Amino acid sequence: METGPTGGGLGGDDLSQSSPATAISRWSFEVSRRYQHVLDKTVPHILYRWVACLVLVLIYAVRVYFVQGFYIITYGLGIYLLNLLMGFLSPQVDPEMQDGPSLPTRGSDEFRPFVRRLPEFKFWFAISLFIIVGYDLIDD
Repeated sequence: METGPTGGGLGGDDLSQSSPATAISRWSFEVSRRYQHVLDKTVPHILYRWVACLVLVLIYAVRVYFVQGFYIITYGLGIYLLNLLMGFLSPQVDPEMQDGPSLPTRGSDEFRPFVRRLPEFKFWFAISLFIIVGYDLIDD
């Protein structure tokens, strides 16, 4: 059995032949890893995340007020936010359509009375992201 690298052309650890595509790929991987790390660090800070989201909404509303326009973008954003709210408030599985018992039948079963279709973190992230995108669409 061979344990060393084979003499192939696309070796993953060959740093001597660095192309621009490889450098861009490494850079984008590093940026996405750091971005995910920052998101992971914000998960336990629920109150601070929602306060920041409220600040973003207020900045967006003030900007729309002073620009005196872009109401269609705001209308579309509002419809999207209502769609997210419906997903956040609705259960993952509709109890009317579910077959079988809804309560645990064995001692090892965990009873979860309400599992959201859209988790709180994804709800917050989608709202914050689309407020920022909507803010960027309003051009002076």
